[in-house]
This record gives sequence, structure tokens and C-alpha cells, in this order.
Amino acid sequence: MGAPLAPEEPAPQAPQQPQTPVEVLRTEFPFQLPRGYVDEQGTVHRDGVMRLSTARDELIPLRDVRVQENPAFLSVVLLGRVITRLGTLALVHDGIVENMFASDLAFLQDFYRQINAEGHTRAAVNCPHCSEPFEVELGGSRLGES
Repeated sequence: MGAPLAPEEPAPQAPQQPQTPVEVLRTEFPFQLPRGYVDEQGTVHRDGVMRLSTARDELIPLRDVRVQENPAFLSVVLLGRVITRLGTLALVHDGIVENMFASDLAFLQDFYRQINAEGHTRAAVNCPHCSEPFEVELGGSRLGES
């Protein structure tokens, strides 16, 4: 008979690399209009979704004749491209945005700036006199000029 076999040693394992969490990019953001869009049947639509804007979204409206004649139309056309849902409407377009109340348009312009500026338009700063931390609002640029 031969020599007894030695028990096998476990194979050396490669050092474990720490698992890095996979970052998921959030591209759609729900909102609720302050007043709501009223359609032709009198239905009020308040809940909606806006997606992140692409460079194309900001460039295409510049070719629109209404924007060329009146730059104020830029935000209307741009918002019509990035709002993906509003209430039970089958389709959201610039004609819908154009007929919104001014307070809802202002809300959507601010919301657009917030989600396209990495989720907020505030920055943490320290008071130059007392060194207390506080936040300042950086918003205020015109929509479509990011």
C-alpha cells in the first residue's frame, strides 16, 4: 500500500475588494403644481413628472420661430419637452405649458433649475463676520441658460 494522502489545503483566495455601491442616476422627478392646469373639460391636473434636461432639449427650442421672435417663449417650449406626465393628460406639450397659470409656470421654472443643478440651487457658506454656517440660494438665471 502507498503512503497516506495528505489532506488538501484550501486554495488561496484573492483578497476581497470592497463592494462599491452602484450609483443609480435619478432622471425623473415628481412634482405638484400649486394651482394646477385646467383642461378644456374643466379637469384640474396637478401631479406631474419632469425628467432631466439634455443638451438637445436646450438647443432645439432655439430653432423655434416663437423663441426667435420672443425669447420669453424659451421656457415654455423647453418645459413642454421635459414634462413627461401631468395628471391624466395623454400628452404634455408646449401648448399645455403656455396655458398654465403664471404661478404654476414660475413653479416649473424653479423646479427645472433645481433638478438640473444636481437637485438644488443652494450652497452652504459661512458668515464672514461670525463664521456661522447657512445656505444661500444660487438660482435666478434664466431657464435654458444652464
